[in-house]
Amino acid sequence: MGYYYQLKQFLDQAKTGDLKTKHFDSEYRGTKVVVSFGQGAIANVPWISFLKGRNTTQEGIYPAYLYFKDLEILILAYGVSETRKPHSLWRLVNAKSIKDFFVENYNKDPYRYGSSFIYKVYDAENLPFIEVIESDLDELIKLYDSQYEQMKNEISITSNLFSNEFIISKFQNALASAGLTFSDEIITRFVASLITKPFVILTGLSGSGKTKLAQAFVQWICKNNNQYKIVPVGADWTNREPLLGYPNALKAEDYVKPDSGALDLILNALSNPDLSYFLILDEMNLSHVERYFADFLSVMESKEEILLHSSSLAITNVPERIKIPSNLFIIGTVNIDETTNMFSPKVLDRANTIEFRISSTDMSEFLNSKVKLNMELLKSKGSEISKNFLELSENKSFANEESEIINKTLLQFFNELKPLGSEFGYRGATEMIRLINQLSIIDSNLKIHQRLDIAIVQKLLPKLHGSRKKLAGPLEVLAGLCLKRKKGSAPNEQDKTKTIYHQFIVENRIDSNWEVLYPISFEKIERMLKNAIDNGFTSFAEA
Repeated sequence: MGYYYQLKQFLDQAKTGDLKTKHFDSEYRGTKVVVSFGQGAIANVPWISFLKGRNTTQEGIYPAYLYFKDLEILILAYGVSETRKPHSLWRLVNAKSIKDFFVENYNKDPYRYGSSFIYKVYDAENLPFIEVIESDLDELIKLYDSQYEQMKNEISITSNLFSNEFIISKFQNALASAGLTFSDEIITRFVASLITKPFVILTGLSGSGKTKLAQAFVQWICKNNNQYKIVPVGADWTNREPLLGYPNALKAEDYVKPDSGALDLILNALSNPDLSYFLILDEMNLSHVERYFADFLSVMESKEEILLHSSSLAITNVPERIKIPSNLFIIGTVNIDETTNMFSPKVLDRANTIEFRISSTDMSEFLNSKVKLNMELLKSKGSEISKNFLELSENKSFANEESEIINKTLLQFFNELKPLGSEFGYRGATEMIRLINQLSIIDSNLKIHQRLDIAIVQKLLPKLHGSRKKLAGPLEVLAGLCLKRKKGSAPNEQDKTKTIYHQFIVENRIDSNWEVLYPISFEKIERMLKNAIDNGFTSFAEA
């Protein structure tokens, strides 16, 4: 039998919001048939792909029907995967791309699939005769078959050509050309944190480049602008509506989407699980995060759905419930001053917190820089390795090779933090071990103590805040845990009632027998201790 009636059923269902596809035939003319109306949310462009061999909709070439609902046009296309580079290319003569077709006929780019090519275009509301539809599809499948044997022998051209370390060096090169300068350490920590858990908080001095790094990375790795949103948080955000919208009380069938575009970003991420999406919340702590972000914080752990509206309202433009997809990454930037709010342990426990500091060397390089800032030079330059990025974010393995060292170190810090009520739980321990593993994947040259140092400063220290009376002593002990006696040196038998930190730092008795094992954490603890002594209060977050 031909495919006409399956196609009619596809077009009719695309107008209903029903996402089920199991009732469609899974094979046609020797090809595997895949039908999609969206995953978790209704797709703007439902599709049918006809696949052979190792070709998939995400990676390959294939005949495809693309239904552009807003224009009521159905395109039979020489399909080309967007998520990953295809194994082979169509051998075409004078075929017009879908992008060129849209620009020529509608004066705009298509929502997606612009890199595929036109075979036939139909009016979806007035299809030609059955014989024409079936003849067109069969001819395209024959053409596809003729390329199949050659395709089987061609070398796969995928983003796996790039090592994980290459992500950092390639991004660093792109930053330099755009006139931005960040240390390899910050970039490594940022990328490793994102692929450990898709919620990262960037804090530090105002104007130190927090938002610029986030913006630069998403522009670099995303193929399209609709894969990210930069949303300035308002001081008046008291509920979830600025991010998730609300049902229209005056019009039961309507849902008011937020102007921020955050909900559309989530729906797009649900519809395109093979692409990465980024939500940047700029100045995240201008309002109480626990109020407007509560739904996100909850489902990050439970993996449950967020209820947007009741099904009894008959709303069609937004699903009743949504999940926060695993391909959505949330980056929050934070400034600390008298207008901002502190984060609760509930927020900090679910994120990796990276502090930005500017050294005199950094400032000197900036002042002497001759490169003009041009963010346009970053756009889509790293999109070919987005596959690697998503695959790394799905890696749930732990660091096993040095597990004894890791476990011993984390237990030491746990025992010192427990009296303060700032100890970490099972989730915190799990995420630190995962971060240590992801750091080794991103940069195999990082030694175990360097990775532990990053885990300590990003996951343990951010929750510390309080008075001098509460924290001065414990901070000295934590600083002492960052020090290590060198091998072969004799133990010092001086006043054992004092902490290691007090003996060797406060009294200036540090000598060549000792080394700072965790320098990033040690420097931060010293700064916090100084603030506690000078001001009577200290916190990880600094103005």
